[in-house]
Amino acid sequence: MTENLLSNQAEAVRSFNRFYTRQIGVLDEGLLASPFSLTQARVLFELGTRKAVTAREIGDALGLDAGYLSRMVQNFASQGLIRREPSPQDGRQIVLSLTPEGKKAFRELDRKSHAVTAAQLSRLSAPQRERLLRLMHDFQRTLSAKTGNGTLTVRAHRAGDIGWAIERHGQIYADEFGWNEDFEALVATLFAQFATRHDPESERCWIAEVDDERVGCVFVVRNADDPTIAQLRCLLVDPKARGLGVGKRLVDECLAFAKGAGYAKMMLWTNDVLTSARRIYEAAGFALVKKEHHHSFGHDLVGQVWTRDL
Repeated sequence: MTENLLSNQAEAVRSFNRFYTRQIGVLDEGLLASPFSLTQARVLFELGTRKAVTAREIGDALGLDAGYLSRMVQNFASQGLIRREPSPQDGRQIVLSLTPEGKKAFRELDRKSHAVTAAQLSRLSAPQRERLLRLMHDFQRTLSAKTGNGTLTVRAHRAGDIGWAIERHGQIYADEFGWNEDFEALVATLFAQFATRHDPESERCWIAEVDDERVGCVFVVRNADDPTIAQLRCLLVDPKARGLGVGKRLVDECLAFAKGAGYAKMMLWTNDVLTSARRIYEAAGFALVKKEHHHSFGHDLVGQVWTRDL
């Protein structure tokens, strides 16, 4: 199932790439009706936005082969678009900069690029533009080399969070485990019960964020059968934030709150297929006390009850 999901996702990305390259004219003979290819235009952009730069710095920034870039630089020089001079800091290094003719070519490309992009955006409504820019920001951050270095924060839930938590539970568990809509209905019921009648002094919900984006949730309620037991429910970490310690941070928050609220014990119910969550519970000191087979969410599962003293 996971391999099929990954294969489908890869095809979706390839489809997007084909669509977007058509949108920006990558396949045209010259980018924006210019004599430059997309790669040549990107090199001109690097030169046009820096005072002086070495070929190696451009190659590192764009991920270009040194030999290919060298031939491109030679071609630009023969056209009178760039000049090559020894670096004043290190005479062994050659720095590149645009000539007046090169600056003119860069400005024309930059102007056309801005005009084409503005024209594309003008066809969208203001809400559509905002959504597009937000998605582009998420796309860039997700694929950035800096992914995983964001700032993790945990806060109390507020308006809009519970709807998000229900949706993400339903989608993630359907994608990763093939669970049907019965699971989303269960999560919706649990969250609705919490939202409509929880006691803030003894019951609490938290949302984890990375760089102000929601990536996880959990909540604690009083056990219906034993008021001395706090029950941890609906721990979720979005796939985009796994490996950042989000789950551990949320469980630690639950434990600290439950101790402060005077509970004697904490318990939770989960299923054995949720191995990542189980590792978090084990590391936090929970012990498995009960197992039972059941058929739920379209699958045969093994339910588990875990507890730990506070």
